[in-house]
Amino acid sequence: MEEFHKVRRLPPYVFEQVNRLKAAARANGADIIDLGMGNPDLPTPKSIVDKLCDVVRDPRTHRYSSSRGIPGLRRAQAAYYARRFGVKLDPERQIVATLGSKEGFANMAQAITAPGDVVLCPNPTYPIHAFGFIMSGGVIRSMKVEPDNDFIPALERAVRHSIPKPLALILNYPSNPTAHVASLDFYKDVVAYAKKNDIIILSDLAYAEIYFDGTPPPSILQVPGALDVAVEFTSMSKTFSMPGWRMGFAVGNERLIAALTRVKSYLDYGAFTPIQVAATAALNGDGSDVEEVRGVYHRRRDVMVDAFARAGWAIPAPAATMFAWAPIPEAFRHLGSLEFSKLLVEKADVAVAPGIGFGEHGDDFVRIALVENEHRIRQAARNIKRFLGSAGEAPDNVVALNARR
Repeated sequence: MEEFHKVRRLPPYVFEQVNRLKAAARANGADIIDLGMGNPDLPTPKSIVDKLCDVVRDPRTHRYSSSRGIPGLRRAQAAYYARRFGVKLDPERQIVATLGSKEGFANMAQAITAPGDVVLCPNPTYPIHAFGFIMSGGVIRSMKVEPDNDFIPALERAVRHSIPKPLALILNYPSNPTAHVASLDFYKDVVAYAKKNDIIILSDLAYAEIYFDGTPPPSILQVPGALDVAVEFTSMSKTFSMPGWRMGFAVGNERLIAALTRVKSYLDYGAFTPIQVAATAALNGDGSDVEEVRGVYHRRRDVMVDAFARAGWAIPAPAATMFAWAPIPEAFRHLGSLEFSKLLVEKADVAVAPGIGFGEHGDDFVRIALVENEHRIRQAARNIKRFLGSAGEAPDNVVALNARR
């Protein structure tokens, strides 16, 4: 049967090929060390769980909640932005709670996109950044860029050669998957350009609190005038180890927040009230839970970089996020990231995310998620060392993708 229009616009889910291979290997008894999906293994802090348990016993909290977020939760997010970034936000008009940042992005795309609207999107990037707009009828113009001096010239070229003029620009720093971090000066230049050219900025700041080298990543809303053009998305998934709780926020420009709030009001009743109350307590906490999570990922990063280097695979140390963006070893680069990722499962019992799943410009890389403990990361390095040591034996079950020919 013919697929529906919106489904036809979506590409094959390349991660599923690795997932199927991983599941088959486990079914045959293999101990797969899974560094693929960015699914935190750390437990949610006890104080947050305890708050949920206390509140859930009140039957009044079992009713429909508020799609835009209960008032206390929005006030807590405003207080967080004031403490962390020195940014003053109106909880009533500039903040809406979302079911994670992914849902927020997808519904913002629904709210603001007309058929054929052009959206500028980094490549590689987290898939929802592009496909939220594709499903909403928009058109993606990819930009192979980093937050450096080449960004504004690349942005100017993209705007100049896009018809119609782009509606919006997506930013994601610290970046998933590349782990690049933007400076406040970078944001100042981008905001100035966006205001001059009437372009919306959608900033994904999901990894604001997962940083390692002493300098907290900035918010684009710290730039004077950014609230005129920008909305920023944050998530509690990684910061507080709450991925399954599905709690995030969109904050910023009042007109854009109003549009998102209205669309959401037709689609959901918000997160379960006890979850929202527990999230409020987390945001109002003393920050020790966040420091503990950051410390765990910092130690895992250092172990991974050191152990993989000893195994013969040099990987740049990420300055932020829970990911490493790892160049494929030269001997295997011709295969492309999907086939290399499949090979790692088959030959090394290690799963990673193929870079092609984040865009065409990611195909020389794989993403490694720090979601196993230090012992398992060292074991992955030992497995990879054995695999690389036998790399002289030509694999007979791997065929390069047509796109690589």
